[in-house]
Amino acid sequence: MSEQQTLTQGVTVETAEQLGLLAEEFDKIQRVLGRIPNFNELSVYSVMWSEHCSYKNSIRWLKTLPREGRRLLVEAGEENAGLIDLGDGLACAFKIESHNHPSAIEPYQGAATGVGGIHRDIFTMGARPIAALNSLRFGELNNSKTRHLLRGVVRGIGDYGNCFGVPTVGGEIYFESCYQTNPLVNAMSVGIVEHGKTCSAIAQGAGNPVFIVGSATGKDGIHGATFASGDITEDSAQDLPAVQVGDPFQEKLLLEASLEAIATGALVGMQDMGAAGITCSTAEMSAKGKCGMRVDLSKVPTRQPNMKPWEILLSESQERMLVVVHQGREAEIQAVFDKWDLHCVQIGEVTDTGRLEYYMEGSKVADIPAESLVLGGGAPVYDRETREPAYLAQRETINPRDYPVPSNALRAALRLAVHPNIASRRWVTTQYDSMVGIDNASTNAPSDASVIRLKNSQKALAMTVDCNARYVHADPYTGAAIAVAEAARNITCSGGEGLAITNCLNFGNPYNPEVYWQFVHAIRGMGDACRRFGTPVTGGNVSFYNQSAEDGPVFPTPVIGMVGLIEDFSQRMTLDFKRPGDLLVQVGRLSEDMNSSIYLQIYHNIAYSAAPEFDLEEEVRMQNLVRRLIRAGLVQSAHDLSEGGLFICALESAMAGRRGFSLRTVDGLRKDGILFGEAQGRVLLSIRPEDWDALQALAEEMGVPVHLFGEVTDDAVTVDAQDYGRISEWATRYEQALADMMDAPGA
Repeated sequence: MSEQQTLTQGVTVETAEQLGLLAEEFDKIQRVLGRIPNFNELSVYSVMWSEHCSYKNSIRWLKTLPREGRRLLVEAGEENAGLIDLGDGLACAFKIESHNHPSAIEPYQGAATGVGGIHRDIFTMGARPIAALNSLRFGELNNSKTRHLLRGVVRGIGDYGNCFGVPTVGGEIYFESCYQTNPLVNAMSVGIVEHGKTCSAIAQGAGNPVFIVGSATGKDGIHGATFASGDITEDSAQDLPAVQVGDPFQEKLLLEASLEAIATGALVGMQDMGAAGITCSTAEMSAKGKCGMRVDLSKVPTRQPNMKPWEILLSESQERMLVVVHQGREAEIQAVFDKWDLHCVQIGEVTDTGRLEYYMEGSKVADIPAESLVLGGGAPVYDRETREPAYLAQRETINPRDYPVPSNALRAALRLAVHPNIASRRWVTTQYDSMVGIDNASTNAPSDASVIRLKNSQKALAMTVDCNARYVHADPYTGAAIAVAEAARNITCSGGEGLAITNCLNFGNPYNPEVYWQFVHAIRGMGDACRRFGTPVTGGNVSFYNQSAEDGPVFPTPVIGMVGLIEDFSQRMTLDFKRPGDLLVQVGRLSEDMNSSIYLQIYHNIAYSAAPEFDLEEEVRMQNLVRRLIRAGLVQSAHDLSEGGLFICALESAMAGRRGFSLRTVDGLRKDGILFGEAQGRVLLSIRPEDWDALQALAEEMGVPVHLFGEVTDDAVTVDAQDYGRISEWATRYEQALADMMDAPGA
């Protein structure tokens, strides 16, 4: 068959729609090519113009986020991950991404390959991954399917990360009915690289050879990007081939080989083969370098015989990279990958045509302008219809103060301590290796953020992932701003200052006007908060189509991954109470607001209410004060008030320090609001009694209210002089609650 015959075997608009393309997009493809595409070309466009790769329904709004800052070393979206300057010749690469749909169908491999993929984004830049975090959402824990998904996801994250040798140092888990069919699995990786030793995801230099390195290519993961760009349905299990299969031991070899190859100086560029596989890496690297590639698919090492061109192009088999090498230095790179017993096969070369020309057994099977495929190039951009959700007006009619104050606050406190969104995550975290690499400072001395010491330095990284989606659902603008503020607050309470964020934006179907309204307002809230905290957005991931016919769209869940710096590790702060007699001081405004609190949900059966009180300017002032107090040596412990309010905050610090506490509520304010309300902008400190006057003076100078709520005790817990038992009793309930739910009859 001649080259011309191969390229003119056209397809129909019906085929395009079956592959997830719109009729108008099929028309655009014909205009770009000047002819009807063949099936291979249409398959390439279908994955590259999918939501997962092109961000066609989100890029307009993503561009409104702050993308500049004095610490940024690359612009958002310029490389595989964000890169920020840490000083002393070091930089931090970090990113978060979703693997939601694969995890809903095959939780173990879905989660495992999500971990592997995000680590590859880090080490393709030349950075060595030093820490992993995750943000997980599941349905109600009393549901057997939820427990199945949770077991599989946690085991997948643990097995891959543990074998790969990077500690899992932090994360979050929430349980809400809206995630019953469509769980969220977001994975974050953080790595370190020396200045000048990074590698770019770019192709340049006509004649430079193009290599595929790592694992062989199989049929797993084909159309994975398309699969991620559609709703979960009852037929989704039939898409199981779209779920990739990971091998952490192969990835460990690939890590070491990649870093060694970068160190030779022989590489022009390198990119992970993630979503859309060879298609994505060849297209994005070529478009970035304003060049083209000629690729012989016959030379790609494959796992199955007789793979078709479109199968090779779209496969998302794991642990693979595309590498462009300086001409004449091929033997150096070949030697590196031979040493690590990995495939290293030249499959093509860079051209100056700007086109991607794919061949198979001597015949050209596809010919596409690279720029037409990519985000920021020819990929379509849409701005969808928005409509304010009807439920928001209903929430404004609910006033929590209309509900009676409980006669027995202890009963409410006991229920909160074992609630699945509050109770200890020990059942999960013990399945993760948090100590490999020995730099994790948070294992025995916990902080609000995870803290990793930098080798041969006084500095440490503080990192966290945060989002209370219930708040975002109540008010997308305010809830997204709160997610940024809480991430910054966790780093502040650990003695650091936030530098930049990555985000994972999990929403329902963008063609639903109410979902798109949530997305737009969440972006605005996130952007305003990031600008105020000076934490630019380095990149991240948009995951639309998280919904099902049974449950509808998930809560809007814009997860914030923030990295901060502790300049002097000796000023690192922990959350555990230190000694009896220390005073408990709340920094931030007194509030009895109970909106969107777990207390309101479980005690008064109010499923949904307005977002909790939040003032961005007050939050910034409060955090500035806490950092100054820590640096002045006036703080013994710091912990932010979040889910469960003041009581749960004090309880967690007490259990971490094996101490008790005594609290006194405020006359004239609701006792339940003071104890269990979740108003934002508040931190609980323990301080030495002799430091109270100095703390007050500094707080007054900075215009931040403070309130003395009680003191640390030996082991007794009291509220308004009422005996609440011993801290050991609370710890037993808190630590065992999640395990008991997982081991319940029928589990």
